[in-house]
Amino acid sequence: MESIKKVLIANRGEIACRIIHTLKKMGIKAVVVYHGADRDTPAVAMADQAVEIGGSTPVAAYLDMDNIMAACLQTQADAVHPGFGFLSENPEFPRRLAKEGIIFIGPRSGTIRLMGDKVSARSFCIAKGIPIAPSVTEDENGKAFVARAGELGMPLLIKAAAGGGGKGMHIVRQTAGLEEAVALARGEALRAFGDDTVYAERYLENPRHIEVQILADHHGNVIHLGERDCSVQRRFQKIIEESPAPGLSKQLRDRICATAVDIAKKAGYRNAGTVEFILAPDNAFYFLEMNTRIQVEHPVTEMVTKVDIVELQVRIARGEPLGLTQEDVRFNGHAVEMRLYAEDPENDFLPSTGPLLVYEMPEGEGIRIDNGFEQGMQVTSAFDPMLAKIIAWGKDRNQAVDRAIRALNDTVVLGVTVNADFLSRILSHPVFAAGAVHTGFIPDHGDDLTPASLTQEQCRLILGAVALSARVFTDNALDIPQPHAAMGQWRN
Repeated sequence: MESIKKVLIANRGEIACRIIHTLKKMGIKAVVVYHGADRDTPAVAMADQAVEIGGSTPVAAYLDMDNIMAACLQTQADAVHPGFGFLSENPEFPRRLAKEGIIFIGPRSGTIRLMGDKVSARSFCIAKGIPIAPSVTEDENGKAFVARAGELGMPLLIKAAAGGGGKGMHIVRQTAGLEEAVALARGEALRAFGDDTVYAERYLENPRHIEVQILADHHGNVIHLGERDCSVQRRFQKIIEESPAPGLSKQLRDRICATAVDIAKKAGYRNAGTVEFILAPDNAFYFLEMNTRIQVEHPVTEMVTKVDIVELQVRIARGEPLGLTQEDVRFNGHAVEMRLYAEDPENDFLPSTGPLLVYEMPEGEGIRIDNGFEQGMQVTSAFDPMLAKIIAWGKDRNQAVDRAIRALNDTVVLGVTVNADFLSRILSHPVFAAGAVHTGFIPDHGDDLTPASLTQEQCRLILGAVALSARVFTDNALDIPQPHAAMGQWRN
C-alpha cells in the first residue's frame, strides 16, 4: 500500500479549497500552486504550503506541466490531485508524475488516453456494443472531415475531444456554417486544453443530460453512486445539477447506472469518474463521454449518499479497497447544486469583472457552500467566472428546491453582476418544478426567465432610497443652517 503524507493540488479556486478540506480531515498535508493573480485567495491561505508559478497567462501557468513537476519536487509531495479542468485529463501528466515516483490521484495514464479523449472513448464504446449518437471523428484531412460530418445531416454538434465544460462546442444547423464552426471549435479547444482535435455528432434536440458517478479500486471493485441530471445549461455549460434525476423510472435508472458500471469495468477504470449520457425523449440513451476526474457537480452526490468522494479518491490512489459494496450505498433525499457565476444573464451571460465589495454566502439547514472567493477580492477575466457552488439538500425534491431558492435569495454580492436571481427564476419556474427539464430549457423559456421591468413607483422608491443614503443629499437637506448651527444647544 502506498504512503501519501503530502498532496499537491494542481488547481485553484473552490475545488482547491474543497480538496484541502478533505486532506486536513485525513491528516494529510496540502500544497497548492498559484499564479500571482491568485496570491490572496482562500486556497493559498488554507494550504500548508503554497508555491507560486508563472506563465504567459494565468491559465497557461496551471497548464504548464514543468511548473507542476518543479513544485512537486520542491515540496517533496507524495501525490498530486488535479481537480477538474487544466491538466486533469491530460494523459501525459500522470505518466510524468509516475517517472518521478509521484502518485496521481486519478486513473492511469492509459485509461485517460482511452476514456478521457472523447474520440477514443466513443470508438471504445462502439467496439463494446454500447450505443452512441451517430458521429464522425477527425482525421488528418480536414476537408474530408467536414464533408463526412455534413453527411450525418443537420443539426450537428462540434465538440472538443480533449475536454469538457462547454469549451469548443458549437451547434451547426446549416451546412454553409460547418467549416467555420469546426475552425472555431479547434481554436477554442487548443486554448482550453492544448489539443485542437474535434469531432462531430448528430445533435439531438432537447434531450436530457444524465450522468453517473462511478468509483473503482485496484482490486476489481466498481460501484456507482447514483445519477445526476445536468440538463439545465447555458452555452453547453451546466448551471444547475441535481440528484437523483427527476422523473426516471426505477427500471430506466437501473439500466443507465448499470451501463455506466459496465463501461468502467470494460475500460479497466480506477478511481473516481463520471459516465455521461444523452437521454432522448423516447427514453433511449446514448453514451456521450466519460470524465476521468472529479466533476464540478460532485457535491450533490455527496449530499445524497454521505460519501466523501475526494477521500475515496485518495484511498484508492493509496491502493486501498473501496470498503463498500453497491449494496452499502444508501441514497437519502434530494440535492440541487447552483453554480454562482459572475455574469449578466440579461446580457447574453457576459462575464462581469470588478471588486467583491460585498460577498455574503447563505447559511441554513441542508445548505453547503463550496467557495473560492472572499469579500474584497477582485474578479478578473483571467479565469472561468464561477465564484462558488450553492448546494441544497432536502428530504425530497420539493424541500431541496425550496431551500435552494431561499439560499439564492440570501446570497448578497455587490461589485459584480451575478446570476443568483436568474437561477432563482429557473428553480421557481413551473416546468422546472415539474421536473420536465432538457438541455433546451433556458432558450425555450427565455421570456419567462427575464425579469419584469420596474414600475414607475418602484423606480421612484429606489431613487428615493439612493438619495437618502447619499451624503451630498442628506448633508444639504438635514444639516442645521448658519447662524443657527453656531448657537449649539443654547435655548431661550
